[in-house]
Amino acid sequence: MEKKVAIIGAGVSGLGACKHVLAKGFLPVVFESRSGLGGVWSKTVEICKLQSPKEYYRFSDFPWPESVQTDYPTQKQVLDYVQAYAEHFGLLKHIKFNTKVLSLAYEGTSDDEMKAWSLWNGTDKPFSNKGKWNITIEDTETLVTEVYQFDFVILCSGMFSDVPNFPEFPPNKGPSAFNGKVLHSKDYSAMDHETATKFVKGKRVTVVGFHKSALDIAMECSAVNGAQHPCTVIYKNEHWHTIDHNVYGFSLQSIFLNRFSELFFHKPGEGYLASLVATIFYPAVWAVSKIVESDIKRKIPMAKYGMVPKHSYLDELNTCTNGVLPEKFYDRVEEGSIELKKSQSMSFCEKGLILDSDALVNADLVIFATGFRGDIKLKETFESKRFQDLMVGTSKDSVPLYRGIIHPQIPQLAVIGFLSSVGALYTAEMQSRWVTELLDEKFKAPSIKDMVEQIKKWDEFMITKHAGKFYTRSCYMLLHIFYNDVLCKDMGWNHHRKKGFFAEFFDTYRPSDYASP
Repeated sequence: MEKKVAIIGAGVSGLGACKHVLAKGFLPVVFESRSGLGGVWSKTVEICKLQSPKEYYRFSDFPWPESVQTDYPTQKQVLDYVQAYAEHFGLLKHIKFNTKVLSLAYEGTSDDEMKAWSLWNGTDKPFSNKGKWNITIEDTETLVTEVYQFDFVILCSGMFSDVPNFPEFPPNKGPSAFNGKVLHSKDYSAMDHETATKFVKGKRVTVVGFHKSALDIAMECSAVNGAQHPCTVIYKNEHWHTIDHNVYGFSLQSIFLNRFSELFFHKPGEGYLASLVATIFYPAVWAVSKIVESDIKRKIPMAKYGMVPKHSYLDELNTCTNGVLPEKFYDRVEEGSIELKKSQSMSFCEKGLILDSDALVNADLVIFATGFRGDIKLKETFESKRFQDLMVGTSKDSVPLYRGIIHPQIPQLAVIGFLSSVGALYTAEMQSRWVTELLDEKFKAPSIKDMVEQIKKWDEFMITKHAGKFYTRSCYMLLHIFYNDVLCKDMGWNHHRKKGFFAEFFDTYRPSDYASP
């Protein structure tokens, strides 16, 4: 009998997982709460584009069409590409749209039995004759609920959707004290462009946040209202945004994303020689970071507006918080249609927001572009209180997963898309390949004890040697080849993917390098 595999989410992670599950001869069913595929790309602000060049955001065996000439495709172009992938590989018939997963419940083995296991799933096999997952779903149109049973579950619901993250406010000084309207960026993004334009027109809009969504929304609001009703952007920290991925004529990818460059970065579990090389050459890495910073400051008038970060560009890469600035953002600042205000905390009053300097920001509408709580969404998927507790990491955005994919003490389940790297799609597809090779028993997971130790070691590395005080979640931006090497070695693949010594060490690694085992 075919093994049934549930995949939750039809974004890029879920579609990649579905394709590779099918290729191994298993029976996938994809549950998607929306009416269409694409995940976070299904609804974005009008001006949203890719943050990384498209050659790093693609499926390994499915190139972008020649009609897409730009390096940074629009939301519609990304959605068209994802749709074409699903149609090409016959994935649509396996997707149940408008189907919300309410809960996951594991049956067949008691908590006491599982606590006594020394091997993942009790036998180190991916499937069990005894244990099954019961998935309760709700049809979002009819509100009818059903329960499905599966042999394995792959969670691809993502970090950046559904559960909004809001800052904490002093007592009686939260949104309820405000006479205007308050919403999250996800609510704004859910509007079509015409509705969003009417919604902000003539209003004093304040956007809280300084990453991709915040900047895009500020640009849209400033385009509608101009300097007459400037959009105020409140931020905690400055960031090294770029306007492209070129530094004095060289691409950032050619500088940082090759095997030679990775020699100069510390890695989890590295040996003495590797650690020595990374330590000796750190001044060279620091110097390159400073060169990048000088090029960014040359192109963008950050200093003029007091927006030069105190941390290095290297810190930005180590935490996966770098991004591409919307075109002509600082032109809007110059003309007065966008105002920038820094504050580490804030509170509401009737008229707007009070900053930590006691300055009042008058507002009619406040939009929080402050991210999401993917950890809460993940935890609340489980009925079991034990499983919920097991998913708690060292920070609110981290999840304790072996290889960033499976939890040692949660059986027959994998999580894809909770590790940040060069591109979400790039990393997610590699994780899907790893999971399906595991399901096909091409390799076995280590003992629970060994996996727990590995998770602890990688987590400690992130905190002490990689991201330091900026750590919030696992980020392998500068170690993506190392991470892929680890997965390839597990699967028994040759991790050297290039032809020839020079190409292997100095050429940039791309998704297409992993098209075949």
